[in-house]
Amino acid sequence: MYILAFDTTASACSIILCQNNSVLAKYEQVMEFGQSEVLLPEIQKMLTEQNITFADIHALFVCVGPGSFTGVRSSVSAARTFQIACPNLCLGGVSAFDAYVSCLLPEELTDTNVVIIETKRDDFYVQIFDSNLQKTTLPQALPYNEIISLLKGKKVTLIGDGVERFLSSPSGLSLHCIKIMQHLDISALVKVGIRQYNDKRLDYPKPLYLRTPDVCLPKVSQS
Repeated sequence: MYILAFDTTASACSIILCQNNSVLAKYEQVMEFGQSEVLLPEIQKMLTEQNITFADIHALFVCVGPGSFTGVRSSVSAARTFQIACPNLCLGGVSAFDAYVSCLLPEELTDTNVVIIETKRDDFYVQIFDSNLQKTTLPQALPYNEIISLLKGKKVTLIGDGVERFLSSPSGLSLHCIKIMQHLDISALVKVGIRQYNDKRLDYPKPLYLRTPDVCLPKVSQS
């Protein structure tokens, strides 16, 4: 069974192609902009090098965010378009929170495991999981002080691409483990997708937007 997964929601374009549990090809490129322009050519290149066609792909997993509005929209739109072209394709959406927390090793887990994702604003995307990786909060966009208030008095593990900025100020938290990541590991995304597929609980890809997009109206010149 061939499996494809990709992510353009944050500061990288990441793609992985697997056959069952074996990785055939992997592409990860850090970039602030232009992920959507890179995505399709790199997927085509990957398939060509492996001498397979998109019709050979059985399952596709895509990161649904949170992240940049354009990046999330690009990933989800591409995945849905692929299924229109190949109706038999098994399609699943995976949140970045689920993928990040799956990167924690058993010894790194505690009762309060916090995924912190960069927003490039004054706040952070955050979700909390227990020691069994069950969600104990909804995904939210919260300012620093509100996150600190949620975590005070608890032994916590922090993971995500927002952890470094989050800890740039003294937190006063009781830290069990800190796992700073530059971007989401695409191998983690496909691992979560495969688990959801095996458990027969694939979610159709829907954008995980935690705030409205930043939109500026064009300036009208006055003559």
